[in-house]
Amino acid sequence: MKTEQLINALVADIGPRRSFLRSFVYATASGVAFDAVVFFAAIGPRPDIAAAAETWRFLFKFVVTLALAVPATTLAYRLAAPAMWRRCRFEVLMVPLCLLLAATAFELDLVPPSLWMVRLVGSNSVNCMTLIPVLALAPLTCFLILLRSGASCDPGLTGAVAGLAAGAIAATFYALNCFDDSPLFVITWYPIAMSTTAAGGYYGGRRFLTW
Repeated sequence: MKTEQLINALVADIGPRRSFLRSFVYATASGVAFDAVVFFAAIGPRPDIAAAAETWRFLFKFVVTLALAVPATTLAYRLAAPAMWRRCRFEVLMVPLCLLLAATAFELDLVPPSLWMVRLVGSNSVNCMTLIPVLALAPLTCFLILLRSGASCDPGLTGAVAGLAAGAIAATFYALNCFDDSPLFVITWYPIAMSTTAAGGYYGGRRFLTW
């Protein structure tokens, strides 16, 4: 192959990838924007959010959810094309878990044992289990629609990671409303709620991303 032909082939190969990346960014932004509209119109932040924002427990919830949302969304994008699988680093998904485990250990040291179960159960577990999956529907739908134009080697895994990303995005919004800021609550109920969205993404991927 001549040099000019090689260059033309590389340019032709880069074009669609850039186009797919742009579309993926738009899909992500659309899902986040839809969630923002639904959240602020129908749910809203907690009344004492100004005071809560001065505490490390409240702010830490967003550190955890964003530390999961960003890498999970990136992984979902890379899983959509076989050529990018080698760039997937699934170990980054362990970062928020490690952060949560460290914060939980710190919480157990700060709080008397008599309050451990109280902090773990909290007062919003039902809302957590309900609102996170509901808010995850929009971004997950946007992800699945866009990922159909990809060529995932493992549709189920791709869908599950997209579901995890959608759940983390939803959890970020829900954290604005949630009154339970203890890491004991977060490490218990948030992962359960997000595992629901990951399971939904898995089955959605098997159903819609298979080619």
